[in-house]
Amino acid sequence: MGKKANERRGDIKREDIGMKHKKKNFSKWFSEVIAKTELADLRYNVKGFLVHMPWSVLTMKNMYRFYEDELERKGHQPAWFPALIPESNFKMEAEHVEGFAPELFWITHSGDEKLTEKMALRPTSETAMYVMYAKWIRSWRDLPLKIYQSCQVWRCDTKATRPFIRGREFHWIEGHDVFATLKEADAQVREDMDTTEKVMHQIYGIPFLQLQRPEWDKFPGAVHTYVADTLMPDGKILQQPSTHLLGQNFSKGFRIKFKDKDENEKYPWQTCYGPAIWRMLASIIAMHGDDKGLRFPYEIAPVQVIIIPITGLGEEKRVAKKCKEITEKLDKGKIRTRIDLSENTPGWKFNQWEMKGVPIRIEIGPKELKTRSVTLVRRDTGRKQKVLEKNLLKTVERAGKDMSKKLRTEAEGFLRKNIREARDLKELGEQLKKGGFVKIDFCSIDIEGLPCAEKIKDRFHAQIRGKRFDQAEKPKGKCIICGKPATCVVYVGREY
Repeated sequence: MGKKANERRGDIKREDIGMKHKKKNFSKWFSEVIAKTELADLRYNVKGFLVHMPWSVLTMKNMYRFYEDELERKGHQPAWFPALIPESNFKMEAEHVEGFAPELFWITHSGDEKLTEKMALRPTSETAMYVMYAKWIRSWRDLPLKIYQSCQVWRCDTKATRPFIRGREFHWIEGHDVFATLKEADAQVREDMDTTEKVMHQIYGIPFLQLQRPEWDKFPGAVHTYVADTLMPDGKILQQPSTHLLGQNFSKGFRIKFKDKDENEKYPWQTCYGPAIWRMLASIIAMHGDDKGLRFPYEIAPVQVIIIPITGLGEEKRVAKKCKEITEKLDKGKIRTRIDLSENTPGWKFNQWEMKGVPIRIEIGPKELKTRSVTLVRRDTGRKQKVLEKNLLKTVERAGKDMSKKLRTEAEGFLRKNIREARDLKELGEQLKKGGFVKIDFCSIDIEGLPCAEKIKDRFHAQIRGKRFDQAEKPKGKCIICGKPATCVVYVGREY
């Protein structure tokens, strides 16, 4: 597609793209980045469902790879379970079905025939997987059982939908584990948190707070819920991977039993873990992007290096040949590389690939041919450097890793800067206006703390996110709502 055609599409000029206002109008920036970088098309005629275009799918495939490799390294095995779940399965754990009932998509007919039992599209897979676990688990020798699946889930969310943030169909991974003892299940919860740290934070560059959710806001059917909460540029909180200690609630409901070494029949202990790749992409777009568009961490970028030929002086054929040689060299080094051989001007190409978040640009023209070098440009700094061909592979890898580290460090600084404290209700209101997390002394995250949480929600339209799980924080005084002695420090904020 030539330059004029692209101009007609309206995606050539950055001022037309409207991405000079991330800090001023994040909502507009986010929507336009998704459209202009062709991550998704929102025009599908079912609300809450979007068409994922190649640029987002390629990115998420890379994201899945890191997560799946880490899960398998820690003993999880992949499986695929059906998307349809009979209504009777949901009724086997009462609290679970009550929690998800308002969000279920039901299938009632096959052709013109009414089904004898209606089926739900899975909102999550406990009720699909655990009926099979009851058939598979018989003895202590069958434990632990650690299985994950990468799949889609469907929930008829009544809140406003937003691509990659909140939708009615989203893509994720869910791990479902079974153990002989509570101690092993507790250890798995911590392992899940470690996985979030190693993948979402260290590779995707998204920092987070590890919080234990209040009892009134835990996963339906769980004993405890732990989440990784992160921030978006507008100061709103986005929940990322959650892990749940299910205790024996589901094993009793689904009649999952095993015989221990003494032939005693027991109910096992369970956990589940839900890293949503779809929603993590939203954090990557929002946290790392700038007024030029996307900035992908090197490890997950669909294209890690874009090569731009700089033609002229009758050297077009030699330049094109050299570009292909360099591409082959980088491909052999396992670096995802593409050449832009379109008829667009070099300036247009620079803008386009910067907008799409490619970490490294290589320019090759007649000057580079003479010196057997290339010009390398980093997406994050815009700095140019001459690199000899013989040093290119190591230089690209070093620059890519350094860029990922820089993006991660910037995101960490943003999170730290947006954690504040409040000692009374007036200060809480003032701090919440600034966005981010606000720490307060609170009476309890057990159910007796719910009335205080409701007062915060009604007055400030904010939620108690929970208390830190990864570090102990002692309250200094009384609950700022009811005045009773505080038992914990909790984080308050406004969520998507």
